[in-house]
Amino acid sequence: MAERVRARRLTDQEGQKLQQLVRRGRHESVRVRRALIIMASASGTTVPAIAHLVAAHEDTVRDVIHAFNDKGLAALDPQWAGGRPRLISDDQRTFIIATATTRPLTLGCPFTHWSLRKLTDYLARNRIKTVKVGRERLRQILHEHHISFQRTRTWKESTDPDKECKLDRIEHVTSHFPHRCFAFDQFGPLSIRPCHGSSWAGEKKPDRLPATYHRTHGIRYFHGCYSLGDDQLWGVTRRRKGGDHSLSALKSIRAARPDSAPIYVIMDNLSANKTPTIRTWAQRNNVELCLTPTSASWANPIEAQFGPLRNFVMAGSNHPNHTVLAQRLQSYLRWRNLNARHPDVLAAQRRERAKVRSERQQRWGRPRPKAA
Repeated sequence: MAERVRARRLTDQEGQKLQQLVRRGRHESVRVRRALIIMASASGTTVPAIAHLVAAHEDTVRDVIHAFNDKGLAALDPQWAGGRPRLISDDQRTFIIATATTRPLTLGCPFTHWSLRKLTDYLARNRIKTVKVGRERLRQILHEHHISFQRTRTWKESTDPDKECKLDRIEHVTSHFPHRCFAFDQFGPLSIRPCHGSSWAGEKKPDRLPATYHRTHGIRYFHGCYSLGDDQLWGVTRRRKGGDHSLSALKSIRAARPDSAPIYVIMDNLSANKTPTIRTWAQRNNVELCLTPTSASWANPIEAQFGPLRNFVMAGSNHPNHTVLAQRLQSYLRWRNLNARHPDVLAAQRRERAKVRSERQQRWGRPRPKAA
């Protein structure tokens, strides 16, 4: 039997980039569709399921996966041919990119960043290598080489010494024991306030939500459990995140498989999820706790399930109190479990899957290739 086609493990940077694409991009674009294919495949979704998810042919899905395995994120952009010959050589393009990604102060210019006008003038007057290029063509060249004008950001990377081992274990249990594999996490905090969302409305007459300045209801947390094999999601709303509540959730998971065979529960490193009481209970009840690495909650499969929850229950809502919010959550869960393959649910799941995976740009992170 031929080996199943699957995308390789993502790096932290790749996972974060793919998640940003799906979270912020236009879903009819080629880049976002290809990002969805890559992320779904890397998380273990089969080719037929991905083809159904993105409404594409299975051969197209396989081509994208193979292209990503060969050349990485460059597979997001198909190479279009045609047009007049280039007037700017590859050597000049390399010089343009090197200059654009170098701080102006390093090159003796008295400003902290380039504008297109400043960069064009510098390239035209540079004595080492003169490149005459218009601002629009310069913008296109930068875009083709994935250089964009961005805000500076801080970053954080997982420093867990057992990161690879934990990711290997999660990948193993989700691949080999999906019907005995579960995921658990807390979603929140949930507050009582109007939440922006989207809806159909007359042109230039959007639905409006009242502003609120007095929030006296406190917050709640949704403790969710997800069965990978059954594709079922359930949970309850709690006032806080505590070890006793996590233990109750684990017991509900164990009850879903009442036999004595082992089950595997994927959850993050929250202290309430790994108390001595929970560890003792798990050992006695044949439950293996598969903890995600620190700063790598994107490895938990339930994260993708929280996207539809946020989209269909929280977005565009104005719940009067937590009781009503809890009822709406449970109503949605009942509908969702009866319509697990509904196109709207699948679309929201793939958006959230890409969003949470790009939280770190190394997803199923085999060691990054060392620089030459």
